[in-house]
Amino acid sequence: MKILFVVTSHDELGDTGHKTGFWVEEFAAPYYKFTDAGYEVVVATPKGGQAPIDPNSEAPSAQTESTKRYYNDAKVQDVIAHTHKLDEMNASDFDAIFYPGGHGPLWDLANDAKSAQLILDFYNAGKLVGAVCHAPGVFKNVKFDNGGPFVKGKNVTGFTNTEEAAVKLTDVVPFLVEDELKSLGGNYSKTEDWGIHVVEDGLLITGQNPASSEGVAEKMIARLK
Repeated sequence: MKILFVVTSHDELGDTGHKTGFWVEEFAAPYYKFTDAGYEVVVATPKGGQAPIDPNSEAPSAQTESTKRYYNDAKVQDVIAHTHKLDEMNASDFDAIFYPGGHGPLWDLANDAKSAQLILDFYNAGKLVGAVCHAPGVFKNVKFDNGGPFVKGKNVTGFTNTEEAAVKLTDVVPFLVEDELKSLGGNYSKTEDWGIHVVEDGLLITGQNPASSEGVAEKMIARLK
């Protein structure tokens, strides 16, 4: 089985002068969950090539067994250095799609027409769609043919307003994930800040924050089996 990981190409944190990208733990933990279970993972970004890493995700406090494994894994770092172009990906070639977070997706993938189409293609084909932390923000502009928002009426989670406030980026991000999911009509739920919270609704599986990324992958694997 093949899983498509869609990762951000965006590396500028608004106009702060700081860098952003994808969150290492949210990539590494699910990546190893899938590959250890025998799945093939293909990584694509809007621009292809090197996917930018959020420097904050490399801080000592953000490290887990999965991130340590990633930093010692030249093969997987090479995968991140040579990602495929998102435009060249087709839902028919994969069994599920997964979006790791980090702040980057709020700028590029949330407004990416190819990403939006892939999400619908997977979903309409009866295939799982997973996203964690900031990545549920990629559903912002995903609409069904009737114009209805993709998340409307669905149970969903994502990075909370209070978690965003805790990292002091409320006024930097283009939108708040919690607010956006609610405004789109999603049945948004959350647990305490930084706690593990995974929500499954049909083909859609979402996680609240970095700590929830492994749980999203585990739920997807259980369903794929």
